[in-house]
Parts: sequence; C-alpha cells; structure tokens
Amino acid sequence: MGSLQFGINLFPNQWQDVSRIEELGFDSAWTSEHIFFYFPTFDALTSLAAMAARTERIRLGTAVLLLPLRPASLAAKEIASVDIMSGGRITVGIGIGGEYPKEFDAVGVPVNERGARTDEALRVLKLLYTEDNVSFDGRFTKLDGVTLQPKPAQTGGPPLWIAGRSDAAMRRAGRFGNGYFPYLFSPDRFREGLATAREYAEKAGRDPSAITGAIYQFVALADTYEEGKKAAIEDLSRRYNQPFDTIVDRYVVMGNADDCARRLADFAEAGVEHFVLVPIIRTFTDFIPAVEAYARDIVPKMST
Repeated sequence: MGSLQFGINLFPNQWQDVSRIEELGFDSAWTSEHIFFYFPTFDALTSLAAMAARTERIRLGTAVLLLPLRPASLAAKEIASVDIMSGGRITVGIGIGGEYPKEFDAVGVPVNERGARTDEALRVLKLLYTEDNVSFDGRFTKLDGVTLQPKPAQTGGPPLWIAGRSDAAMRRAGRFGNGYFPYLFSPDRFREGLATAREYAEKAGRDPSAITGAIYQFVALADTYEEGKKAAIEDLSRRYNQPFDTIVDRYVVMGNADDCARRLADFAEAGVEHFVLVPIIRTFTDFIPAVEAYARDIVPKMST
C-alpha cells in the first residue's frame, strides 16, 4: 500500500474479522479496551492473542492499552506473552485513560495517578524486557532481583506508541515511546504535536526521527460530505457520550472516496506515517463493506 501504512481498528466483538483485514492487504489491525465504558468492550491483549492465531503477516496493536489500570509487572508479562504468540507482530499503543473514572475506582487506582503510574510502568517494561535480575524501587512498583522469562519475541520489547493529546503525552512519547499516536487532531495540530514529541526525544538524548508519526483516525465514507458528517455526529456522540456537532469537521475524515483521500493526504503531509482507520458505521454488518471500500477506493489514491 505504498510508503504510508494503513491499519484498521476493529470493534471488540469483531476480532474474527481480522482475517479479512489481512486478506485485504492492510498493514495492521488494532483493538481498543476499557474495563467499564459506555459500550461493550473486551480486554485488548486477550483480543490480540485470538487475532494472532487467525493471522500470519499483519501487525497487531492496542489502540489503546490502558496501562495504569494494570500493575506494571503484570502488563509486562501479558505483553511479552502475546508478542511471542504472534511471532513478534505486536505494537502496543498506550494511553492513560480517564474518560470513565469508575473503571479506575473498580481496580483501586486513583484516577489522578494515571499519568505517574504510566510513566513509571514504561520504565519498568523497558527494564524487564532488556535486563535480567532487575531491581527497582519506584512509587508504585518494587522489584527485588527478578527476571522476566521468556522475554518478548521482539528484541527490547514491542514498539510502544504513546497516545494522548496533552503536552504530557507528547513528553511521554519523546521520553519513552517509539511512536506518537494521538486521536481527534487536525492536520496542523498533529504536525505540532509530533514536532513537540520529537523535541522531547532529543532533550532525552534519543533519536527524534525514531518516533513514528501515527494517528487513530475516524473515517465516515459516504456518498456526500454531509451524509458522512451526519453519520459521524451520531456515531461519536453515542460512542463518547458527549456532543460532537461542532468538532467533526476538524477531526473526522468524511465524504466520498476523493474527499477522504484528500483529507488523509493533509494528515500525511503533516507527518502521519501510519494511519489506524476507525470506521464510522451504522451497524456492525456495515463494518467489512466499509473496510473493503477503504482498500478499494481510498488507499490506492494515497499511493499515487
């Protein structure tokens, strides 16, 4: 599919459709998670394990894993296990959550600690994936000479793509991440965010060019722009339990195939290297037809 890469985010109950995503030639397939939310969800890493068993080539990712809801060592073990099962095909999109505080209450994690817990967990993941006999005395994690066995299939662990829209997320991506992975951004804001993440990487003594620019991008393919806009407002207002009427024009790719390709090209020009396309659909039965239309009508326009 050209130098740009394209993935599809699957609804949790559609993990079996990953086989078709791979057949269509997409580069990656992703799934989201919450413990409790406004609509039914699965555990992301469990879903990826099932998806790994049904695929051979495609990369598999979390969009996103809510890292602060797990003890860091447990997350390290789960991620390593799925990476091995997949043959080293996992990319871990990581977010701090917070949109639904009740899920933090349910696991005994104060929601205002989610950023600090995530930063510490990212340090723990890297240590456990690269070293043996690890000792660590952190605020939330204590390790006394332990070794993670087996280590992930990918040397040093799977790529970690840091999600989020705040400056703290950009700083986290620069310090710890292999990618910056926001959502609900305009092309201009993406350009600024990626540049900021790479500045933080440079300040941390890391190679800024090693930060992949990726985006979780809602797409409403329709016969007309207005039809796509209407569908996007209905879907996202329901999905996030808040009105989206005034922001979809900035953040959602909408309209016919030419409209969508032009808008995606704006994001590519702003630095997006990997698109994770999130279908706006009316029913689950519309999902695969929408994805097939992306592969047939939109993606080829992006490689010309």
